[in-house]
Amino acid sequence: MESKGVVAIVSGGMDSVTLAHLMASEGYDLSILAFDYGQRHKKELGYAERCAKRLGAGFEVVDLSGVGRLLSGSALTDDIDVPHGHYAEETMAVTVVPNRNAIMLSVAYGAAVARGAEAVAAAVHAGDHYVYPDCRPAFVEAFDRMERLAVEGFGNEKLRLHAPFVHKTKAEIVEIGSELGVPYEETWSCYEGGEVHCGLCGTCNERKEAFELAGVPDPTAYRGRQAAAKG
Repeated sequence: MESKGVVAIVSGGMDSVTLAHLMASEGYDLSILAFDYGQRHKKELGYAERCAKRLGAGFEVVDLSGVGRLLSGSALTDDIDVPHGHYAEETMAVTVVPNRNAIMLSVAYGAAVARGAEAVAAAVHAGDHYVYPDCRPAFVEAFDRMERLAVEGFGNEKLRLHAPFVHKTKAEIVEIGSELGVPYEETWSCYEGGEVHCGLCGTCNERKEAFELAGVPDPTAYRGRQAAAKG
């Protein structure tokens, strides 16, 4: 039986790591791409690499740090305080990195064509729709149409953008990952990139909420929780 190739964009966060485990469970020949775009939480890349090793997948870090310097004005890449609160709050707009997903997906599509893969996989989900336009269903559909034209006649004729979580909540992703045995302690979400998760930024709050709603124990060490434990 011919193996199915997929190039998955994996940051090292819980959504993309769950995506990688899902693709592996479905029998795909998995190649993982992680991106260094100058993010302050660059430690996430180490978690992406651990995921690849765990699944026996190919792994490469794409250096977009030069491009990242052009995408200024984001708390993820500039010396701007990472806002605390929930993603639904207007203050989270400062965490947008302009056109980030479109840039990453373009690179992943090029790699997919070169490798004859039949899918590019991304872990965008419903919880991101509040603030990130390049995570919404309309973007996914439009980008897939655009890439069909961009690579027409090259690579695998079945090549498509696969976003299985685009209509799912983060809690639903946790439920899927729990069934797949994803080791969530081996994922990184926090935008501050400290020693442990801060527990206060938007992605930390979303992470905590997802485990609670899914009814799955949260294995994450948060700064406040760690301090309380020491006290």
